Amino acid sequence: MSHVTFPGHHERVAVVGVIGMGAMGRRYARRLLDAGHEVIVWNRTPAKADELVELGAVRVAGPADVARRAEAVITVVADPAALEAVTDGPDGIAAGAGGSTTVIEMSTVGPAAISRLRDALPAETRMLDAPVLGSLTEAEEGTLHVFVGGPDELADRWMPVLSALGTPIHVGPLGSGAAAKLVANATLVGTMTLLGETLALADSIGVPRDVAFRVMAWTPLAAQAERRRDPITTGEFPRRFDLALATKDARLILDAAREAGVDVKVLEAGAAWFALAEDSGLGDRDYSEVLRAILERP
Repeated sequence: MSHVTFPGHHERVAVVGVIGMGAMGRRYARRLLDAGHEVIVWNRTPAKADELVELGAVRVAGPADVARRAEAVITVVADPAALEAVTDGPDGIAAGAGGSTTVIEMSTVGPAAISRLRDALPAETRMLDAPVLGSLTEAEEGTLHVFVGGPDELADRWMPVLSALGTPIHVGPLGSGAAAKLVANATLVGTMTLLGETLALADSIGVPRDVAFRVMAWTPLAAQAERRRDPITTGEFPRRFDLALATKDARLILDAAREAGVDVKVLEAGAAWFALAEDSGLGDRDYSEVLRAILERP
């Protein structure tokens, strides 16, 4: 069994709870197990944790039980409503957390949800927000970029555990991680929809696809164009990140921009394309399917 060293602490294994056994949460729990930590898991659908239990994770009855037993409670859920559902009530995280608990919120939920979570938890419970940049492959390989927000000392304490998932960087006080993640995802919303519109323009004015891709190889879109070229050609987009979740992220970006009084016309247009793609029935497919929605738009 491997061990980690916390700054100022003796070398030891951490007891880490993971709430949310979706595609990302299961991979987080697996990597933490592989790193030698004691892992406690809970999911609304218990069967999703079966494989992890076979590997040594401990399954408990609810979020409150996770919080009572774990030193750090990692939440990996779909959206702010799901986070609220696992936080509140007699079986929620807040009911089980105490002064020895650190809650590490790793979902993409935006700064407002982080503030709400902080208010819902007991005052003595410590908290970090640490959303990630990357998807299934990066989660599997432990190469995620982790944006950590929270007090310096607390961030330092949990960096070794977060390092099992990728490269954590401390970006500022609580809420800064959520804010940084929205900045990162804004580039994805804008770039993906610009690529789709550029190809649609090329199609409509008589530039063949192969020529369009050759032209884009000399532009700021080069990397994305090359990465998406084969899926666009074959019509098969490997599922890495659900389009419905990307649409949710786009809404969070717009909410944050409006709250800050920032005019984001390009991102509003990008978010509209994602919403249209979801409404057309592509929500449970990969987020790059937004390209299909743009290119096949009448």
